[in-house]
Amino acid sequence: MRIAFAAGLCFLTLTGIAQTKKPAPKAAPSPGQQIYEQYCLTCHQADGTGVPNLNPPLKQSEWVTGDKTRLINVILKGLQEPIEINGETYDNVMPAHDFLSDKEISDVLTFIRSNFGNKAEGVSPEEVKKVRGGK
Repeated sequence: MRIAFAAGLCFLTLTGIAQTKKPAPKAAPSPGQQIYEQYCLTCHQADGTGVPNLNPPLKQSEWVTGDKTRLINVILKGLQEPIEINGETYDNVMPAHDFLSDKEISDVLTFIRSNFGNKAEGVSPEEVKKVRGGK
């Protein structure tokens, strides 16, 4: 009887251990997120809200979800003049990031256009290449 009890207790213990769920491993950031964290996060913040009067928000912004060519040009050429978004003016210079490859620009813009409350289609490397002036 003791053996049966011990075997049953052992079985219940092992079953409980087997059913204990381990936390799922955190997914690795996408290439676009990695580029964002390296080049964009400091000015536009982790949540895409920007810095009032300096760096515009990427969160739910028509500048982000609108015309792809305009957005690609902002990355390639930077932005020197003040812009107005949602009634607020932002006046900090954004440097050009033309050193990024077409794929890297595609990745980061696709990330931005599909995060921070944005729901816009991605940007392809071919679209970046075309705007950059490649064939």
